[in-house]
Amino acid sequence: MPALPNIVTTDDGNEISYHHFSPSPKTESNHTLPTVIFMGGLKSDMQGSKAVFLESWCKKKDIPYIRFDYLGHGESSGSFTDGTIGRWKQDALTIIDRVAPLDTPLILIGSSLGGWISLLCAIERPEKVCALIGIAPAPDFTEELVWDTMTDDQKELMLTNGQFAMPSDYCDDTPYPLTLTLIEEGRNHLLLANNEEIPIKCPIRLIHGMQDQDVPYTVSQRISKQIASNDVIITLQKNGDHRMSSPDSLALITANLEGVLTALQATTTTR
Repeated sequence: MPALPNIVTTDDGNEISYHHFSPSPKTESNHTLPTVIFMGGLKSDMQGSKAVFLESWCKKKDIPYIRFDYLGHGESSGSFTDGTIGRWKQDALTIIDRVAPLDTPLILIGSSLGGWISLLCAIERPEKVCALIGIAPAPDFTEELVWDTMTDDQKELMLTNGQFAMPSDYCDDTPYPLTLTLIEEGRNHLLLANNEEIPIKCPIRLIHGMQDQDVPYTVSQRISKQIASNDVIITLQKNGDHRMSSPDSLALITANLEGVLTALQATTTTR
């Protein structure tokens, strides 16, 4: 039977569910190991294949690891239609501030929506985030990939009804409702608009499938150009799709994570 999740209660009384693997310290060096936090995609949850696979990988390596569900996702409370980019960012910051160990750096791994959320969190907690890995990251998707691609009739329907049922190849092919509030509030968190610099200076690794039909791999290239960090590497998988959950894709993700961990440990030992 799967372990029951832990719960952290937000300031407004909602419950964010999470799993936290924390290895018992064996040596003094274990205290300096970063904690890896996985941030999932839209309508995904912490039981998804990447979230669970990364937990298993981190357990084998004795690396602290956290996966969680945003408001209205998975085992957390609330309705999906009450969610916004700012709200889901705040859920992630709640995990960073109240669940992650205070004395260890963080590696954020964000998939799709989670890539946007992880970038926003790295901007707000630069003293905590030591590296970031984006898997088909989707900053600004509410504007560029939803609103800008809708027909005039669809926009009118959303403006009239307050939401629009967006077709999806996921969630059993059932359309899911995207709200006007999600679109409008998302404009407060755009990162790629106006080609402005994204103020993140930690190492960045971006992994994107070239067959991604949801988020073009050019988004990762734009992130690389606009981000302040000089330590940015993009890995493009020729046959990779948006899910990036095939064995080859998962191997790419863990290879990037291992590379970041090795580099961070080398930096720590030379100080």
